[in-house]
This record gives sequence, structure tokens and C-alpha cells, in this order.
Amino acid sequence: MLYQLNATYMESIKPLNSWVKFVRDFNSAPWNCMRFTPASRTVNASMELMERLTDCYDEPSWGLDETIIKGEKLAIQYNVIANKPFCNLLHFRRSKAQPNQPKVLFVAPLSGHFATLLRGTIREFLPDHDVYVTDWRNARDVPLSNGEFHFDDYVDYLIEFLEMLGPDTHTIAVCQPCVPLMVATALMSAQNNPATPTSMTLMGGPIDTRINPTEVNDYASGKDLEWFESNVICTVPDQYSGVGQLVYPGFVQLSGFMSMNLDTHVQKHFKFFGDLVKGDGDNAEAHRKFYNEYLAVMDLPAHYYLDTIRKVFLEHKLPSGTLQYRGQQVDLNAITTTALMTVEGEFDDITGRGQTAAALDLCTKLRKTKKVHYEQQGVGHYGIFNGRRYREHIAPKIKAFIKKYERT
Repeated sequence: MLYQLNATYMESIKPLNSWVKFVRDFNSAPWNCMRFTPASRTVNASMELMERLTDCYDEPSWGLDETIIKGEKLAIQYNVIANKPFCNLLHFRRSKAQPNQPKVLFVAPLSGHFATLLRGTIREFLPDHDVYVTDWRNARDVPLSNGEFHFDDYVDYLIEFLEMLGPDTHTIAVCQPCVPLMVATALMSAQNNPATPTSMTLMGGPIDTRINPTEVNDYASGKDLEWFESNVICTVPDQYSGVGQLVYPGFVQLSGFMSMNLDTHVQKHFKFFGDLVKGDGDNAEAHRKFYNEYLAVMDLPAHYYLDTIRKVFLEHKLPSGTLQYRGQQVDLNAITTTALMTVEGEFDDITGRGQTAAALDLCTKLRKTKKVHYEQQGVGHYGIFNGRRYREHIAPKIKAFIKKYERT
């Protein structure tokens, strides 16, 4: 019912969205000699703000069409090299082969936003790494005939992708997938799988949410699993390809995140309005780019979401040593060769300080010389993998870590 109500609401405001867009286009027409007056700019600003507040944000494009290597501009092709029901393995293929560059698999979060959220993260690695990413599909578009998707299926996908990429692959997980990546690495290590990752970088991941719990952690741990099943799990209605799928809707996740910092979002939109009136195009465009990404959300497979709530936030299976994969005990002590780096942000209000670094202590058989921790001062959760400090400090440290353990 909740999903259908939201879909009906979004459909009902489409005429309003079209109308305000028409008014803005009409007011901005070249033949309108008044379009640069303060009154006209105020009308335009009001219309654009209303348009954005009533819009439906689809999956953004990657926008990584080229990179520069040694002064030469090279085109980027987006090649899907593995097509699974719930995820594609995407390769950013440069137009000219770059031999002897490290292979890096970015494990994007399956937590409500599209993998394009890592656009800025990946951009920094394109000139000097062979880059792949898990490109998760919107669960509402996955036909019911493809079955369910659980936490263990996520682990299966990672193992399959790593085996496809072969030996000497480095992995970087951002936020939520840090847990399944550790599980996959432990399982592959226990089997002496030659495709076991050479290195594993965990960025802002909820390895042990008992450490410095955040508001997000408290929200998840303050309720039992039955509450989540009853209140946030919905059935996809018949206007989508995944009709009948049980999902955790993206709009519910977005509402939760926005409510955590509602005042900040309101202030940013007031500032956006003011920038439009003043004609500050740069700041206005920066606002558009951020919210075009932030407001584009996808549905999660319900079983995977509930598995994650139970195993990660309610029962803390990984740090307590009780996590199982398809009935088999997961032994992190099996990780003995994969170098491990953890990255945290000083002001992370989603994954508390120490939650990711806990991975270092859990891998007791891994030599200390293969363990690295870095905390970036002055950044929150998104600053760990995007923005100036990521570009200037975090990305170079990860690259140096990868280079140190690259097998030549």
C-alpha cells in the first residue's frame, strides 16, 4: 500500500512539474527582454525550485566519458562484462590499453543510491588503474522470475566477479559492502582460491556497529526484525517490471537520510534559491549536481535488506564470530595474504569512528605489516569517498597502499 501511494502521488504531481517547467522556459525565452530583471530571476528561481521538488530523479549517467593519461585524452567505454539479475559488472575501458596497471574492483553499496554515487571516487583511479565496479540494478526492475536476493547471494556475486577478473585484483568497498567483501575474502582465502583479492580497502563500513553507534545504528538496532518486515517492506506494483518483488523502497531510505539532517537540506535549498536570484551560476550548478545524485534512489531486495539489518546491526554476527555463509562458519582468521586498509572520517555520522577499523583486529592471522588504518580529519561520511580531501589525501594513500602490495 505504501509503495502504491507513493507511486500514485508521484504520478499526480507530474502535471504541476510540467507546468512550472513551462513557466520557467517561457520566462527565460530569448525574446523576453525582462528575463534579466530581479523580478524575472525571482520567478525563474521559484519555478526551478518547485520543478526540482516535484521531479522524479532517474538513474544518473556516469559522466566519466574520458580521462587524461600522460597528457593524452582517452575515451572511456562502459563495458558490461558480467550480467547478473541484480547486478552488472561494469568495466571502464580506456580507448588505449595501459599495460601493467593494477586491477581494481570497486564494490559499490547496495543501500539505496545507484553505483554512480561513486563517480568521483572512481574518476581518481581511471588514469592509473584498470577499474571495475559492481553496478547494482534497481530491484523494482528485476522480474520476479529471477528469484530472491539474500546476503549470501551478494557474497556469491563478489566471488564470481573476482574469479572472472582473476588473480592480482585489488578491491575497494565503500560503506555497506565492507561486510560482504570481508566474508567473500575469508571464504576465498580458506579455499586458497587464486582469485583471492591482493588487497582490500574498506571505507566507512559498518564492521562493528557496537563501537561509537550513530543515529543510523540506533535506528536499526532500536527495533526488532519484525518491525522492519511490517513497516518498511513493500511489494512492487504492476507498473514496474519487478511487479510482485518484495523490496525496501528507495524513497523510504531517502526519507530517513533526509530527516537526519532536515535543517541542513532546507538551508541548502534556500541558499540555492538565493543563488539563482543573484545569478550565481556556479553555486547553483553545484547544488543541482549534488541533489541530482542524492535524490536518485533505487529499491533494495527485501531479503538482502533484512539479512543486513539482522546480521550487521541487530546481531553483530561478523565481529562476534558467529556469521555463517550457507550454513558454513565464516572464519576471518583465514585471511592471511590479503593486505587490509581501513579508512574513516573524523565526523562520519553514518558509520561511527572505529567501526571500520575493527576489521584490523578481527583479522588476527594477518601480519601487522599488511594492515593500515587512515582517518581523514574534517570529513563526514560522504567526504571519505568524494570531494577535495578525498582527491588530495585519501585517494593518493589508497593508491600508495595498492602499489605497495601489487604483485609484479
